[in-house]
Amino acid sequence: MEKKPSDGEETERRRTTEKKPSDRRKTKRSEIIEGSHQANEEESLLTHIRKDSIKSETIEESDHSNRPREVGDKLVKSTVEPLQQVVSIDKLVQVLGSYVVNQKVPEKQNPAENEHVESPDFVIGICKKLDEVLHQQGGHSIFEVPSSLRKQEPDAFIPHVVSIGPYHRNKKRLQGMEKHKWRVLGHVLRRTKYPIEFYRDAILPLEMDTRNCYDKLFKKFSTSEFVEMMLLDACFILELLNVAVNGIKHCGASWTWTVSVDKLALQFFDSVLPGIAQNLPKFKRNERPRLHLLDVVRRALRPSSWFAPSPDEQPFQTAMHSVTSLRGTSVVFEKKDSTKFTDIEFSKGVLCIPPLVIHDSTKSIFLNLMVFEQYYPGCSNDVTSYVSFMDGLINSAKDVEYLYDKGIIDHGLGSSEDVANLFNNLRKDIVFDTNDFYLGKVSHDLNKHFNNTWHSRLAVLKHEYLKDPWKVISLGAASFLIFLTLAQTIYTILGYHHPLSKGSL
Repeated sequence: MEKKPSDGEETERRRTTEKKPSDRRKTKRSEIIEGSHQANEEESLLTHIRKDSIKSETIEESDHSNRPREVGDKLVKSTVEPLQQVVSIDKLVQVLGSYVVNQKVPEKQNPAENEHVESPDFVIGICKKLDEVLHQQGGHSIFEVPSSLRKQEPDAFIPHVVSIGPYHRNKKRLQGMEKHKWRVLGHVLRRTKYPIEFYRDAILPLEMDTRNCYDKLFKKFSTSEFVEMMLLDACFILELLNVAVNGIKHCGASWTWTVSVDKLALQFFDSVLPGIAQNLPKFKRNERPRLHLLDVVRRALRPSSWFAPSPDEQPFQTAMHSVTSLRGTSVVFEKKDSTKFTDIEFSKGVLCIPPLVIHDSTKSIFLNLMVFEQYYPGCSNDVTSYVSFMDGLINSAKDVEYLYDKGIIDHGLGSSEDVANLFNNLRKDIVFDTNDFYLGKVSHDLNKHFNNTWHSRLAVLKHEYLKDPWKVISLGAASFLIFLTLAQTIYTILGYHHPLSKGSL
């Protein structure tokens, strides 16, 4: 049987187990102090461990220093034109590495994820992605038109006759010209007498560079399909340029298969400006190659007096006055004998503007050229400047009619109001840099001439008094009366100071 404790033993046990509140507080305080000492010791131990890990990672990074240096060399070699400065990749690796290592990891963070971030592979991965993005940005020269512009003018950016490149290659309504490209290829082979292997070997090494020209990947095209497309399009473009310069008769019978090709050539070159085919730029070996058909046309339209504004120069005033307003300040408009419609000059009150032929496709051509100038890195905005200048000159149908009478504008649209609306709506959603405005000096001189006090008063006189015939008669009569009064006053003064002698009569 279990022995029960006596009453004395039970009382002693209760006395030893029960303590006073003050004793319990002292015990709890001592436990907290001991816990803090233990936490400090653990933190100190973790600090030593972290320092050792940092040293080991530093040693490991020094062992693998060749890998980030190779990535850095690759990044430096892939310097892109829009970037004026490329940061040293070694410095980038050093900064990112030190930042990642020195960050304190929260207690709730997964240690495995922290080890991945602190590893050298994380920094190398960032460098590779940066290298890839910069390389792609520098190689793109053919861009897809933004959806905002396509919604406003859906027909302006869609080919209607022939497709060049992969964007619209499989459109059913363009397949007729795809067959004609094969006829052109056969004509080129017969004329040059080179085998097809010769052209294949010349184009095949350019496949990847050509793919990189597009901002959109075309993985559905195999190497053979893409090279075939390059060969057909290249021969077609060369023959098209040959047609534009020499005519159809000099390019063989294959071009007489369809009249639309002739219309395309004339529309793409001559209808924009008579004689533009003769102004196609000649390529030089030391000159930057053209990476787009629009770039070739744009450079052909560049004025002979074009200059790049200096960054130190003050931005020229781009606000323009209309033709009607400028005529009121004695500005004379004259047709300039030039084959480049962007070659505009202003001197001694005379504004010389080359002729411009406007037709149904003018809007599409201008929009494509302006979009190319917006998205191609380092491209000047010559065409955008010209459109902005003409937009300022033309505010109404009356302005168009005056330029038409002067031979500056020739159009086949419905009315002068349609031409005015064409220029007033071309620059929607187009960003325009006023510091890169080749017509800035012309605009500045025109505004200076307009703001001249004498010219402004003359404009008020013309608009207020010379429009109404009765006001002209009243102004003439008043001027004649003032002249008679002035003459009478002069004779009176002369008679007073120099009286006639009596014997002189």
